[in-house]
Amino acid sequence: MKERASVFTSVLMIEQPLTTVDVDFVTTLHGDDPVSFIVLMQPRGDQDRLLRAIDDVALGELPEALHEADEPEGAAALGPAEQALAHSLEALRRKGATAVGEIVEDHPLDRLKAVVEEKGADEVIVLTAPHFVEEFFHRDWASRARHKVGVPVLKLFAHNE
Repeated sequence: MKERASVFTSVLMIEQPLTTVDVDFVTTLHGDDPVSFIVLMQPRGDQDRLLRAIDDVALGELPEALHEADEPEGAAALGPAEQALAHSLEALRRKGATAVGEIVEDHPLDRLKAVVEEKGADEVIVLTAPHFVEEFFHRDWASRARHKVGVPVLKLFAHNE
């Protein structure tokens, strides 16, 4: 009798909708093994505006730095975050993955740790835009998560479409 393969569970932390390239990559990380995703979407926080502007300048994206204040943040970012989460879950499901998710507004690393423990997750994938200042000081999500969750943490840079 053939043994059924167990499902690999990944917690995927994102801050923008998944692109086609991102979905293709995360759904093929484990070959043909079945993967289940728990997506945690963090809306843009207004406290990070200066850091994002510095990152834009470091990446040579001056127009983005100038328009940083035009992006919805805080409570105004909740609607766009919900749409981004729905889009991302649907894209993962179209690729054959099981996917559920939630918006995480407060204490994202505490919620991440709780989800990993509650669901028995095998890994965490942090998929974000580059954050040079936070990464330099090891204050980015992936660096902080490595000290908190007790499972492997993979850091990937998100793509833009």
